[in-house]
This record gives sequence, C-alpha cells and structure tokens, in this order.
Amino acid sequence: MKKIIIAFLALCAATPAWAAPASAPPACAEAEFRQLDFWLGDWKAAWQGGSGSNHITKSYEGCVIEEHFDGRPGQHLMGHSVSVYFAPTKQWRQTWVDNEGGYIDLTGGPDAKGNFILTTLPRPANPKASRMIFTDIKPGSFTWRWQKTTDGRTWADSWVIFYTRRKN
Repeated sequence: MKKIIIAFLALCAATPAWAAPASAPPACAEAEFRQLDFWLGDWKAAWQGGSGSNHITKSYEGCVIEEHFDGRPGQHLMGHSVSVYFAPTKQWRQTWVDNEGGYIDLTGGPDAKGNFILTTLPRPANPKASRMIFTDIKPGSFTWRWQKTTDGRTWADSWVIFYTRRKN
C-alpha cells in the first residue's frame, strides 16, 4: 500500500492538477484587429486656430484601442475613446466621452480608398448623422475630418485636424 501511495504522489507532482491547458491564440490576433494600428502612438494635433495632442494605445491584450485627446491649449476639449473590432458584425465600434458631457458612439471601418471611417447612427431625436474620417494615412501623419450630413449623401467638414507623429 505504501508503494501505491508513493507512486500516486509522484504522479501528482509530475502532472499538477492546475496545469494550464495548451495556450490558445490571442483572442484578437486576426488582421482585422490591426486595421486601426496606424493610429497608435503619440500625436501632435493641429487645426485652424489651435493645437493639442493625442495619445493612442492598445490595452486588454491588444483587443482595445484607447485614445486620450487633449485639445489644450487650442481649446478646452479633452476626451477619451475606446475602439474595438466587433467580429460578429465585421465592424469597428468606438465610444467617445469628454469633459463637456459629450457621448458619441460610432461604427465603421476601412473603405476601399484607404480611409478609415466611423459614422454615428441617426436617431429619432437627431436624424442628422456625423462621421470621422482618417484620410491621407502615412506612417508619420494623417488628416482627421469630423463631418456632418443632413441628407445622408453629402458631407461637410465641421473640424479638420492634421496629425503628425511625435518623435520619441
């Protein structure tokens, strides 16, 4: 009996019950989850009449892109967004909140022209839609446009920001 107990203990020591199962690939490893990676980093933001900064990182094992925008000294606006690729709909979703009580939810993704577009959904209380477009995307710069429409076909710029990557 003593030999059986020793053999059992040796077996338990060699194969712990809490051993982790074979590691699965990261949840957000597919290429779609990297479509917004061009935005990662520290940016100088400049627009007519002002400038600010934007700090973009990935969190939660690379599944969430977080934005920290600071419009000062150009303007009072400071805000935070989180963006995720939502595989069931094959779209990106972004939620924006700011120090002026703003809350915006957007959906979208890359288009065939190399832009990245996120659009608000019209609601009964506000049938007008807005969108942001990342365009002219290069490794060290891009242009960001906030646009509005009243008919869903023609869009007009409300705010244009020219981003340049900060050197570390």
